[in-house]
Amino acid sequence: MTAADPLATWRRLVDASVLLDGFHALKHAVRFGAGVPVAVAVDRAAALALADELAPDVRDTLDALLTEIPEPTYRSLVARPHPTAVAALAVRPSRETNLRKLGHTPRTAPVVVLDNPRNLGNVGAVIRLAAGFGATGVVTTGTLDPWHPTVVRGGAGLHFATAVERLPPDELPPGPLFALDPEGDDIRGVKLPDDAVLAFGSERSGLSAELRARTDHLLSLPMRPQVSSYNLATSVAMTLYHWSTATGAPL
Repeated sequence: MTAADPLATWRRLVDASVLLDGFHALKHAVRFGAGVPVAVAVDRAAALALADELAPDVRDTLDALLTEIPEPTYRSLVARPHPTAVAALAVRPSRETNLRKLGHTPRTAPVVVLDNPRNLGNVGAVIRLAAGFGATGVVTTGTLDPWHPTVVRGGAGLHFATAVERLPPDELPPGPLFALDPEGDDIRGVKLPDDAVLAFGSERSGLSAELRARTDHLLSLPMRPQVSSYNLATSVAMTLYHWSTATGAPL
């Protein structure tokens, strides 16, 4: 059932909620069990047509959630209007729940650690990758908020498909720590275990000294000479793909 007064509900909950920016973020959040107290669309029929085409499994849920509002009202609710003109608020999973998932052993899939990342869009892309590969979760260190609206937008709402938290380097989940570094051993000669903690340095400065000191294994990705680096999300994708093919992990 749609909120009786969606704008009042939005204004009451916005400061404590996760902004789902666009149809795809809402689709994924609903698909992976997020609580969504309010959802709006400029063109409700168009949003439901998208659901018919791309997400029939959650179409009825979206039909019950979405309230149509005028475009000026929609634009007043979001900083950057999405092409689908859909937005919603979701309940963020509790930190305790996420930490329990990250710390549970034995694990059947790695945890990805982003060491002091700087780019919000990169973090969102990594979370989307982690969800796609079925990783246990994504942990960030440093000051960047992995639940920032821009990160959630970049992750297409797939924060709800994996455990996403920020932790200091000395509180990372258990498991052997493999860090990506140009000085490491070629990843192609290493089998990554399911309980691995896979750490990636920041886009500009690489691994922090603190995390590097805690690393059990330094690994490097194959790279042509004179090519300086890969994008962060590309590095994560290559590493998770290597893990998945070596272990035969189901997706």
